[in-house]
Formats: sequence, C-alpha cells, structure tokens
Amino acid sequence: MIHLPLVRSGPLRALAVRVAMALALVFVVVTVVFAGRDGYRDVNEDGLTLLDCFYYAVVSLSTTGYGDITPDSPGARLVNILVITPARVLFLIILVGTTLEVLTHQFRNSLRIDRWRRKLKDHVVVCGYGTKGRAAVSALLENGYDKSRIVVVETFEPALRQAIADGLAVVEGNATRSAVLTDADVKKCKAVIIATDTDEASLLISLTVRQLTAGQVRIIAAVREQENATLLKQGGAHHVIVSSSTAGRLLGLTTTAPPLIDVVEDLLTPGQGMALAMRSAERAEVGRNPRELATLVVALIRRGKVLPLGGERAALVETGDMLVYIRVEETPTAA
Repeated sequence: MIHLPLVRSGPLRALAVRVAMALALVFVVVTVVFAGRDGYRDVNEDGLTLLDCFYYAVVSLSTTGYGDITPDSPGARLVNILVITPARVLFLIILVGTTLEVLTHQFRNSLRIDRWRRKLKDHVVVCGYGTKGRAAVSALLENGYDKSRIVVVETFEPALRQAIADGLAVVEGNATRSAVLTDADVKKCKAVIIATDTDEASLLISLTVRQLTAGQVRIIAAVREQENATLLKQGGAHHVIVSSSTAGRLLGLTTTAPPLIDVVEDLLTPGQGMALAMRSAERAEVGRNPRELATLVVALIRRGKVLPLGGERAALVETGDMLVYIRVEETPTAA
C-alpha cells in the first residue's frame, strides 16, 4: 500500500458523521409532520400516529412517495414546500454524497499515485524509518535533496505515520519482499539505503534489491556487527556502515582525545562550521597536485576509487575526478 503525504480524516468517522446527520434530518421531519398532523390526510382517514409520521418522513425523504399520506391543509402544504422538499434534497446529498466521496477519493488517490509514479525517477529508497532512517533522510534533505524523490519503505505503524507527517511518500510493507520494493520503483531508483533494526533483515533486503536490479542500483546498508559487513557486501551492498564499531571508535576518540570528537561532529553536522563536500574537478585544476589547490582537498576519487594524496607519487588531478574537500559554512553569528 502506497501512502502519499495527505492530511485527511478517517473514513469511518466521516461515515458516522453522515449517518448521524441523516438520522437527525429524519427526526426533524418527523417532529414537523407530527406537530402539524391535523393538516395531513390519510387514506384510512383515522389520523396520523407517530408511526405514520415516521413512515411519511422516510418515504418522502427517500423520494418513494406512495401517496397514501398527503398534505391537505394550506399550512401543511406550505411546510412541505419550505421544509420537506429541501430536507429531501439534503437527505439525498448526504447519502449519495457519501458514496460519491468514497469513489472520488479512490479515483483521486489513484490519479495521484499514477502521476507520482510517472515523475518518480533517480529517487532514493529508504528501508526503515527508525533512528538511522530518519537521520539518513535528514542528511539527504540538508544536502539539498528533493523530498519528493525520497521513498520510505516501512511496516512499523508509528514510524510509518511519522514518515507521512514528515511529508514523505511511504510504501507500507516488508522491504524483504519483491512486490513491496517493486511498488517503490526500486528498478528506477538511484540508491537504496537499508536502515533496518536487524542485520538479518538488512542482508535479505540487499539480496532482494540485487536480484530485482541486477546490481545496477547502489546499495548502502548499516549493520550492527562487524562480522556481518562482509556478508552484506557479498549480498550486493556497495557500502556498509558498522554502527557498533563506528560508535566504539568515537567513544575511544572522546576518551583519549576529546577535541577530535568535536571536529568529527562538526564535519558531520551540515549547516554550521566545517562540512565535508564533494565536487567535480574544474578544468583549471587538471594536472595539479590536490594539495596545491585553494580548496582544502582531503581525498581524490577516480572511477569510484579513493586515491591517496600523500607520499612521493602523489596523484595529480585528472579530468573526471571528484574532489572531497572541507567546506567552511558560515554560522548565523559569523554572518
């Protein structure tokens, strides 16, 4: 099931409100008819009882109109014109409107999903919207990624509601299933981020994605244990982040060299201080040593491989290289 960002009330609540309105309208008509029952003529000519008033209200509002009870006096006819007829129209609007609203909503939702599928291309599929998944989406948005090009796959209902509240398109289902990933258009996506709670689920998702995409989609996965990282890479993951070992290294840095952790957090926190960024090499930079550039380059990426910058045989910048550099972002105070 695909959920697009939309704020709406529950269908059961809307239906209950409409039924209550229809019943209230019936009671109003019964009250009006019973109050002026002397102005109505019954074929039995024995007067109108309360049951007759209910009967007349129901057959009149439903436009059945058997004609066995009719307004006879001018006052009763005036009430029929001013009250019964508008109530009849309103009653039909309430009943027919409920059906039309449901059909219209389904049709409109189908159109929105079809239009969303046609525009969806080069998107990022995030499997899991827990702590890691939300952090990954935040990083994408902070780096200028369009929210409409992010699709979340989730089964946990609170996380699913949170993703919808954040304005993201959500595919409800288990990401280990091929049908669910197909609903997320995984074959046309740019990358798949696997941020599940268990390493076993991450491995199954990676294998499923590789099977569906024939290895053409980049897979980034997070695992808890170091020993499972090799299995993830064998399962098709291009990049594997070991959360436990990474957290352990950061804890060690904080203990032995506290200022280093501040630098790492500053680099990983966009929008303030220093931040890691990547760009293509410019024409004027080709043939030069990366350390001689005005930009503080920390890594050189050539055909997907990271080249060392130190040593006697330092790599020179070539056409098509990507430069990983430290960008200094101005804080509001500095600005």
